[in-house]
Amino acid sequence: MPGGQPNLTTQRLKTPRAAALAGILFAVLFTSSYVLIRLSIPANPADAGAWLEERAGTVSLALSLLPFAGIAFLWFIGVVRDRLGHLEDQFFSTVFFGSGLLFLAMAFVSAALAGGIVATYALEHSRFIDSGMYTLIRAVMYRITNVYGIKMAGVFMISLATIWVRTRLMPRSLAIITYVLALGLLLTISSSLWVTLIFPAWVGAVSVYILVSDLRRTSSTS
Repeated sequence: MPGGQPNLTTQRLKTPRAAALAGILFAVLFTSSYVLIRLSIPANPADAGAWLEERAGTVSLALSLLPFAGIAFLWFIGVVRDRLGHLEDQFFSTVFFGSGLLFLAMAFVSAALAGGIVATYALEHSRFIDSGMYTLIRAVMYRITNVYGIKMAGVFMISLATIWVRTRLMPRSLAIITYVLALGLLLTISSSLWVTLIFPAWVGAVSVYILVSDLRRTSSTS
């Protein structure tokens, strides 16, 4: 080799096909975690904390699933951006990427607060409940999850649906359904479990479509 320099070649990284499963994994983990949490913790943020005596272990299990759900969600974002490729619009992609990260950050903050409640109650259960900190943290958790987190999920869906309409990478019917579901998240303030689970169910459905379409494309070219 001239000058003793190694022969370097640049190769574009390819997204592994299994990455399409990330959205499905997120949907399963996130839904499992939130179902366990909602079955253990009352929806009313003004509850007296009786669940801490009997359901603390279940809540701890649910919280341990959330970090893995977050990792899978980041992979889902990567899969979506990979499909866009050079068609990615900077404006809508920034809103899409930013709202996704904000949603994930709020989910983690809410989970950390719940974990803090469980840990503090185990150490100072009577003083913790009587101090009023439990009520404050529960109210903050409610606001983060049911107001701000859900709204960021709605913005995430609307921005992605707009990208799909402009690029025609996904069926128009899927984009319309996404708009409808996203508007429901943006306009609804509810502690209902089913409202919270709209987003992971949508992510799972989109991931299934991406996975099936990729498999069909591979079989048709082989």
